[in-house]
Amino acid sequence: MMLAGSRPYLILLLVLASAGCQSEDTSAKPPFVTVGYGLGQLSAVPMAPAAEGIAAETAAAELVAPESTPKKDDQYFIEFRSRYALSYGHSYVVFGRVNAAGEMITPEVAGLHPKSKSAVPYVLGHLVPVPSETGWSDGDLEEPYRSASWRIMLNEAQYTKVVTDIRKLQASSPVWQASVYNCNAFAADVARSMGFKTPAIWLRPQQFMTELREMNTAPNAAGNATRQVLAAG
Repeated sequence: MMLAGSRPYLILLLVLASAGCQSEDTSAKPPFVTVGYGLGQLSAVPMAPAAEGIAAETAAAELVAPESTPKKDDQYFIEFRSRYALSYGHSYVVFGRVNAAGEMITPEVAGLHPKSKSAVPYVLGHLVPVPSETGWSDGDLEEPYRSASWRIMLNEAQYTKVVTDIRKLQASSPVWQASVYNCNAFAADVARSMGFKTPAIWLRPQQFMTELREMNTAPNAAGNATRQVLAAG
């Protein structure tokens, strides 16, 4: 009886788990950066290549209003990122500080994934919840594996709140399940804590991160200027 009764549920999980895998990843999207968070409608522009020696936040600042120009303490960031993998990929966030050239300084990573290097928990996690961890995984900070990313520059007060919310999510995410609470869902919770709209969690990570940026930045974010502004303190 238990097997028969659980069969429709298992079928539903398999359908949902495969729903995000119907498309194929494309070549890596250019990295985007947003400056002036909390100052109205957001814009996102491609980051300047590091080799050109142009700070990413400076390039982005040219496209925002003068009153949105970042202050000197806007040296903190959070980056919503996806990477390629042998499966359909992985979504996560990177956060920390940047130097004058826009390069990350001792970045931290937060992302939900099965708590094992074995493929077995990953496979089982498409059917039932499996133990998870919420930190770094292999390849997260390697540029050749990056498939899409959106960096948001923050001041110190904004950064402190974002990190606090991330820590709370890490402490309350004990399991991973591909159809119910996966890596996209974890990243979506971080985004929602910042007041952003989020796409469906069953998309491929590259598509999820691309849509997350597009639906929260101009021109797609029209009318979204009332999103949550991170308060100081």
